[in-house]
Amino acid sequence: MLGIVAALVFGYLLGSIPFGLLITRAAGLGDIRSIGSGNIGATNVLRTGNKSLAAATLLLDALKGTAAVLIAGAFRDDLGLYAGLAAFLGHIFPAWLNFKGGKGVATYLGVLAGLHWPAALAFAAVWLGVAFLTRFSSLAALSAALVVPVFLFLLDQSAMAAAFVVMSAIVYYKHKANISRLLAGTEARIGASE
Repeated sequence: MLGIVAALVFGYLLGSIPFGLLITRAAGLGDIRSIGSGNIGATNVLRTGNKSLAAATLLLDALKGTAAVLIAGAFRDDLGLYAGLAAFLGHIFPAWLNFKGGKGVATYLGVLAGLHWPAALAFAAVWLGVAFLTRFSSLAALSAALVVPVFLFLLDQSAMAAAFVVMSAIVYYKHKANISRLLAGTEARIGASE
């Protein structure tokens, strides 16, 4: 039980590092929460017009999920899943930012990469395919998050599939405004300014 608690705390603290906010401030762009969607994730960082900062945010947000899984999992296999889930929650609900973080997609992918790389490849393939066809980042993320638990279940990874059902449900919740805009036909496409 102590190991699980330690993995949860470690994962949450690692996941709650707001890389998008830190990177944009360090680059002299001010507070990322004051532009676009107000989100601290890579998609909103891209709205600054700086693709390299957006790529760095995406990479670091993903890597904190992967690192949580691999470090905790090195102590005991099952602890990686707990730490990964906590890292995902830490990114979305960071205590340092009044529990207002990102939407969790990059960290979701990072956790998935640390736990089950074939599922991470499936996520990436779906995201890229939908993004290429529609140019909607939100629709790409929602589609990929829908596929992952099914993919894991079909591969007989039931515990992992259950965790990703919860994570996917949270991704959908965090994208509720995007879903409304998609249905209304007003969602911004990748590369379009808001």
